[in-house]
Amino acid sequence: MKTVKFVISVMVWVLSALAVTVMACTNIIVGKGASVDGSVMVSYNADSYGMFGNIYHHVGGSHAKGEMRRVYDWDTNKFLGEIPQAPVTYTVNAQMNEKQVSITETTFGGREELWKTGDSGQSSQELCSGIDYGSLMYIALERAASAREAIRVMTSLVEQYGYCSEGESFSICDKQEAWILEMIGKGAGEKGAVWVAVRIPDDCVSAHANQSRITRLSQYDKKQVMRSKDVIAFARKKGYFTGKDADFSFRDAYAPNDFGTVRYCEARVWSIFNRFCDGMERYVEYAKGNELKGEMPLYMKPDRKISVQDVMNAMRDHYEDTPFDIRNGVGAGAYNMPYRPTPLEWESEGKTYFNERPVSTQQTAFSYVGQMRAQYPDAIGGVAWVTNDDPNMAPYVPLYCAITEMPKCFRRIEGVQDDVTFSWESAFWVQNAVSNMVYPYYEKMFPDVQKAREALEQTFMQTVNATPDTASSEALQQQSHAAAQEMMATWTRLFQYLVVRHLDMATKKVEESGALFAPFKKTANGIAEPPVRPGYPEAFRKKIVEETGEKYLMP
Repeated sequence: MKTVKFVISVMVWVLSALAVTVMACTNIIVGKGASVDGSVMVSYNADSYGMFGNIYHHVGGSHAKGEMRRVYDWDTNKFLGEIPQAPVTYTVNAQMNEKQVSITETTFGGREELWKTGDSGQSSQELCSGIDYGSLMYIALERAASAREAIRVMTSLVEQYGYCSEGESFSICDKQEAWILEMIGKGAGEKGAVWVAVRIPDDCVSAHANQSRITRLSQYDKKQVMRSKDVIAFARKKGYFTGKDADFSFRDAYAPNDFGTVRYCEARVWSIFNRFCDGMERYVEYAKGNELKGEMPLYMKPDRKISVQDVMNAMRDHYEDTPFDIRNGVGAGAYNMPYRPTPLEWESEGKTYFNERPVSTQQTAFSYVGQMRAQYPDAIGGVAWVTNDDPNMAPYVPLYCAITEMPKCFRRIEGVQDDVTFSWESAFWVQNAVSNMVYPYYEKMFPDVQKAREALEQTFMQTVNATPDTASSEALQQQSHAAAQEMMATWTRLFQYLVVRHLDMATKKVEESGALFAPFKKTANGIAEPPVRPGYPEAFRKKIVEETGEKYLMP
């Protein structure tokens, strides 16, 4: 490849992804005509075991001629090289820049020969022949003032320098429109990538979750499609497609369905659509992996207007009240935990089984909901709602898109708060301290978490909605930091409260006060009333009796 020469102002972010691959994510896109307030919205659960979930931050500015930008692979931290820096870059916070452009992703992988390019089967990330998907996102955010410009930046970089990641679906949005860009490399001996981008209609909702979702290109309005010149020709050359151009499907050519890509990935999309759209029962068998040649629409019209809170709640989805619901059964444990340990597939007595893979999962490093509002100045209109854990277990905190200093709790500080260093000043560690205590006792302890989460988000929503159009950059900075500090204070106290209330698998009694942290009931002598000792829930007691028979039956 050409030497890629890049100066990065946020080396600390790159280090956060050391030796980690983010290959299991979920995105939701909501067009401005489908939202309650006219916002374009996009979401992102970045799911990866071992990843330290700090929040990306880059301060924009002018750059001298000849200045270079260093590029490091987002997953492995391997130095890829440098490219010329842009004359001007924009400030970026999380997945949004100061122009209200937002980019997120999910990895679909695709045909292995297009990214496992070494003689010994090394991945393209290991060979590092080009620019990786993570760098593409953040370079585009630093340089693009619109979604269309971001697509041009990303595809031109890949054309010039090459692409060294697996197949990716990117959500690329601004305050007016939303796009999905799908891209995959060309394998050994070929430079660049094949790609296609489709605009999501303003009145629709879309989603993707680790499987390519763009199918037959001829079904979309030609004016709302962009693509590489050779996207069909290359598929013909490789023998992936032999039909008429009008029948060409990007997914079928470059990432054909198998059971895993449907049951683990498309099922999540189904569950998201099922929350917002009518008629999803027709796609249940497909989502189960029983009809691999099927497909769901790339986008659908919702049955109601969607709010930012709706999107947040969808990112907390566990297939509740659907055929995929995992809150029951022996795998849910005694307290109906809607989580399962990984890996997804496991063996017993020579047979392979699998777990469901919901949207909300314990390995989320950070979660993001981008709210882009055209009715406000960019610095106020763009709100990056972030959390540093599974969003079911933690509140989203609002950060304005143009702030020039990231709150300390969302940063990675080597040796102070990082992937191997616990800190009570780190959102990642404080939120994980709460969630990992709650998971095994989910049904018993989660109501306290949910109460605190909802109270904070309601407060934050009210504050954001009350922010005047004339708010200064200093005020927006202060408001963002105040929200982060309030979250940290509340979540630290929540951890302490949970330890005290649920000590030793019992439950201390509390006053009916309506307070977020209700006071504990005390006796007339000033000590805590005896706790409730609920034992196992009735459903789990029955399972114990079924397994043990009369072994523990009282005489």
